[in-house]
Amino acid sequence: MSQILLIEPDIVLANIYTKALTHEGYRVVVAGDAQAAISLADKSKPDLIIMEIQLVSHNGIEFIYELRSYPEWQDIPIIIQSLVPVSEFNTKITDYLGVISYLYKSTTSLFKLINEVNNQIKPSLLTAG
Repeated sequence: MSQILLIEPDIVLANIYTKALTHEGYRVVVAGDAQAAISLADKSKPDLIIMEIQLVSHNGIEFIYELRSYPEWQDIPIIIQSLVPVSEFNTKITDYLGVISYLYKSTTSLFKLINEVNNQIKPSLLTAG
């Protein structure tokens, strides 16, 4: 069973995403901020990270830089699910940091998020097996 680290400061959204991902067969651990996310990444060894980039204390980009500084976390795929529209964000930074997908919350359905997760995790399970 694949492990997902969800970094979402909105408790209601975190609960919705967790329930949907769990229903799809994923194990989900939730962090509300970057500091908790680093600790949970160390404990849970996630196969994928879904995150909001607007976080308290660290912003999401600082979190990704910190995460990528650890060799064992350099290849973890990251999906950004954010309130910041992609048009207002420098995608060259996310490409450099290994962000595989950038979804704008206001136009992304739960179905689309689940589909994006499945597209990233399930093909890797097929090649590993």
